[in-house]
Amino acid sequence: MKFLPSQLVYFFQNRKTQKNVAALVRFLLFVLLIILLYSMLFHYIMVLEGRNFSWVTGLYWTLTVMSTLGFGDITFFSDTGHIFTIVVLLSGIVLLLVILPFTFIQFFYAPWLEAQERSRVPRELLKEVRGHVLITDFGPITEMLIDKLNRRQVKYAILERDWQRAAELNDLGYRVVLGDLDDPETWSRLQVQQAALVVATGDDLTNTSAAFTVREVTQDVPMVLSATEENSLDILNFPVKVHVFLFHRILGRRLAERTVGLGRPINIVSQMDELVLGEISASQTTLAGRSLGAILAEERRVHRPEERVQVIGLWERGKFLAPQMDRVIGERSILLLAGSLAQLDAFEAQHVSPSAGDLSDASVLILGGGRVGRAVAETLHQHSLRFSIVEKDSDTKELEKVATGHVVFGDAADIEVLEKAGIMKARTVIVTTRDDAMNMYLCFYCRQLRPDVQIISRTTLQRSVSKLHTAGADLVLSYASMGANAIMNVLSTDEISMFTEGLNIFTLPVPYRLLGKTLAESRIREVTGCSVIALQTAKGLVAGLGAETRLESSESLVMIGSSEAEELFAELFPQH
Repeated sequence: MKFLPSQLVYFFQNRKTQKNVAALVRFLLFVLLIILLYSMLFHYIMVLEGRNFSWVTGLYWTLTVMSTLGFGDITFFSDTGHIFTIVVLLSGIVLLLVILPFTFIQFFYAPWLEAQERSRVPRELLKEVRGHVLITDFGPITEMLIDKLNRRQVKYAILERDWQRAAELNDLGYRVVLGDLDDPETWSRLQVQQAALVVATGDDLTNTSAAFTVREVTQDVPMVLSATEENSLDILNFPVKVHVFLFHRILGRRLAERTVGLGRPINIVSQMDELVLGEISASQTTLAGRSLGAILAEERRVHRPEERVQVIGLWERGKFLAPQMDRVIGERSILLLAGSLAQLDAFEAQHVSPSAGDLSDASVLILGGGRVGRAVAETLHQHSLRFSIVEKDSDTKELEKVATGHVVFGDAADIEVLEKAGIMKARTVIVTTRDDAMNMYLCFYCRQLRPDVQIISRTTLQRSVSKLHTAGADLVLSYASMGANAIMNVLSTDEISMFTEGLNIFTLPVPYRLLGKTLAESRIREVTGCSVIALQTAKGLVAGLGAETRLESSESLVMIGSSEAEELFAELFPQH
């Protein structure tokens, strides 16, 4: 009941509601006049029959007949009275039993329910709110972003213009505010001047409108905007402090970079000062079937400490495995490495198979010629790799611009189309369609045709990652995780996405429980699954850590681990 006054205020202040109520009142007045007219005619006809009744009785008779109750205690004797009774009965059915309920529901009850739903969704944030993230579109990327914000206890709010969608998100537990993107007053109510970031991931027109509206209110808050067309970059980059991402291009480039034989054997994923993070497929090395302990022992015999690379984990069919000494490397395992460029060079010289680079006769097969597929083709072309694209839509003009002579039009599920595109000689198959179910089907089909080929797939939804690995994909890159990590890096640079399946590099101050302990004594890897790959000190980044490295209060840990491992670390080793 405490919300009733606010609901009433909102209900009767709405212009549409005022018009609806006025229409309902006019109809009720019309019905009242009809009832009074029938009551008068009742008296007149009764007088003609030689009878006299009170006005209350006339009103009583009219209502019972119009409502079809028809008690029958008062009836006419003449045909005129009977005809009048029929007219009253039929008009009552139409007015009271048909039109009145419909009018009441249409003009009052439905708007009242809508007002109740709308009143449940707030239209502003408290003035004390600051350092929050404002999101204009709820989708796969922002859903993953909200999960990351919640884990870091960063406040956020979703701006939604449609009250029904806002109510749905509110019921799901998301923080939603109702308002229009192109209204400066809406952004003022959201305390945008005190926000840490504004994120707009809708279409280009909507993002442009949101960006310029925000700039009417404040010039200081940073913004992240997504773009789908190259032509939108110049417009969206116009406002100051704006980061524009072509997420489909980023995803396509990262899919292409995972191709076996693209550049050096070790794929450089990220670099922090002198610390380089890379990955390499075990199929390109001589390490398959050996344990990490045996490899580490060999590294110690061959290389000096400053030349040794650090194996920080393995990927096995989408599952991250901590680097335990008895862990055996599979043929399709992917090793995650950390070290300097010189250390990676030494690793390649010792462990890369001599036949790993002999891929001159092999091409890359791209399934899907959409925006992501075209971005993959452009990246492969820049590295002078041969490729072919299978695309079902034969009217794709944009595809011909980037892959003239490399396109095979047809259904990727057709064996003849795949053979024509070169599936039997391909080094890598990259699946790029937007339909996760289709990607699963194509991964499974290609794995049956070529058990030895490298299969890389994109996914839109995070929950499809494990299914795609089960279907046969060696690597899966999530559109949602990639976009969310890119946005998080704008908000806070202490996180770098290594794999979009949830494996992240993050930086945290040394917890008080670990101060003065060595890495061996801390048992971080054994307890949480996170690996410490470097220390951030006042003098810069320090890599090549040993078990005897002691943790000091002025330092920060640079760690790598899955999202679950990161949560476990925060739980077991709180900052305060």
